[in-house]
Amino acid sequence: MTTLITSVQLDAAGEALQDVLRFEFPADNVLSGFFRMNRNIGARDRSFVAEAVYGVLRNYRQVKTLAGQDARARKLVLTWLVRQEGYSVRQLEPLLSRGEEEWMGKMKAKSYKPSSIGDKTNLPDWLATRLVAQYGEEKAQALAGALNRPAPLDIRVNPMTTDRDTVLARFEQEGVAAAAGLYSPLCIRFEGRLALQRHPLFEEGGIEVQDEGSQLLGFLVAPKRGEMVADFCAGAGGKTLLLGALMRSTGRLYAFDVSEKRLAKAKPRLARAGLSNVHLTVIAHENDIKVKRLVGKMDRVLVDAPCSGTGTLRRNPDLKWRQTETGVAELTTKQASILASASRMVKPGGRLVYATCSLLAEENDQIVDAFLAAHPAFRQVPVAEVLAQAKIEMPDAGERLHLNPLEHGTDGFFAAVLERIS
Repeated sequence: MTTLITSVQLDAAGEALQDVLRFEFPADNVLSGFFRMNRNIGARDRSFVAEAVYGVLRNYRQVKTLAGQDARARKLVLTWLVRQEGYSVRQLEPLLSRGEEEWMGKMKAKSYKPSSIGDKTNLPDWLATRLVAQYGEEKAQALAGALNRPAPLDIRVNPMTTDRDTVLARFEQEGVAAAAGLYSPLCIRFEGRLALQRHPLFEEGGIEVQDEGSQLLGFLVAPKRGEMVADFCAGAGGKTLLLGALMRSTGRLYAFDVSEKRLAKAKPRLARAGLSNVHLTVIAHENDIKVKRLVGKMDRVLVDAPCSGTGTLRRNPDLKWRQTETGVAELTTKQASILASASRMVKPGGRLVYATCSLLAEENDQIVDAFLAAHPAFRQVPVAEVLAQAKIEMPDAGERLHLNPLEHGTDGFFAAVLERIS
């Protein structure tokens, strides 16, 4: 970023960041609310505000140390501009008050000497320590660096209406740089930003925004036409859409979630995609009577469990500052309960896929290990075997799926495929 910055942009970025740094709600929700309340801020200014807020969040520890621990949001934005984005004090001088000029001179001259692994990685200490324990310090630092870079834009082609080659040809004709994903046969990746929601392909249901790693979960479930399938934690329906498309809108696909608001967001997406086999079902909890009625009836069940979201920090850098060790401990209890409940729906010979967008072993391998130890009716099916059946090449795929942005260019995802044998 080397464009001229206006006082309107800087003031707005400081105000928006101040709201976000309360860490009460997700940053994207806070920004959406801020822009709704400030409709006079134009599209170009909004782009700067969002970039500044996310830039500070990604580098929060370093920026806060350089700006001063008590520095207000506006100074944090200025620090990010100078120390991360390469702006000179002279370029920003017209925007500064006299006190800020003096402060900025001192900040510019400061050297940053990280004293802990948290400082080095711009992560909270508890998370940095866990990643080092799992991956070793060198890989943990490299992984943190990958998590700290903005993610590319991935879309998924709807196989019910078109195919990837046709969509790629369309974008090439329009002069849009796009490439096929490395793993998912339905993935297309863009390095730049696009207003996809106004593109005819999106409006016609031919494409959906979905990270390539998330797309792979659908191929692990591998639902067939006419089957009974459940997406146990469906949310706004991103994975439900793929499952329904793979089923060619046949059979019955239950989309369960505890949030009626999240499921409501899935309705227009399902209609746009041309799916008529999806049953949106609000449940009070994982042991709801609506779940118990389906015990032993499901061919496939996907449990994309609520988790810490540590694999999505490229897109949600505020998560690392909002999440806590206590929060993760509470999540692991919930994850184990949800998996046990969802497993009861699977009929003999049926498939259960447990997945998270977390990088932490306690939410992933440890949950599956404990489940298998307590449920001898289930056996593990190697992920490599399932992907091979879908003609998906992933050289490092093994017993379970472990994706991360450093090695795979995707968000961080975990998945295990389990089969009911009795």
